[in-house]
Amino acid sequence: MTTTAEIWELLEPYLAAERLDLDDIELTGSGSGRVLRIAIDGANLDIERLSALSRSISRKLDNETSIDGSYRLEVTTPGLERKLRRPDQFARAIGREIVAKVEAADSKRTVRGILAAASNDSFSVDVDDQTEIFRYQDLVKANTVFRWEKAPKPGH
Repeated sequence: MTTTAEIWELLEPYLAAERLDLDDIELTGSGSGRVLRIAIDGANLDIERLSALSRSISRKLDNETSIDGSYRLEVTTPGLERKLRRPDQFARAIGREIVAKVEAADSKRTVRGILAAASNDSFSVDVDDQTEIFRYQDLVKANTVFRWEKAPKPGH
């Protein structure tokens, strides 16, 4: 059985050669409802390029992995509200608004603010003119926030 870590090792150099970043890999579901979701980030990613990448990745997975059972492959972009799981994802989101659920000792809380910094073991969020630091090991989940802004009226 091939793991998501092995799939990562296979696809990351291929996508880097295409000047793209492998953002995330998820294998969810069970039985015939399994989904292998591969999120790719980079410039000039339109539907045609994603379609071509999907075909190439599918061939690569068929030829170079041994994923048990059937699955549906989804090749996508991370989207406007991106999941943040790894330090490199946090680093790319610095300056953006995020929502993070953290659980440390006996407390659980949800934090919403601007991601100020990210290191290999922690990240900091500016919340109400204060910077708070959180460890990744205390993170339950986090994602960026996209806000639709009203367009200014013409002539204003």
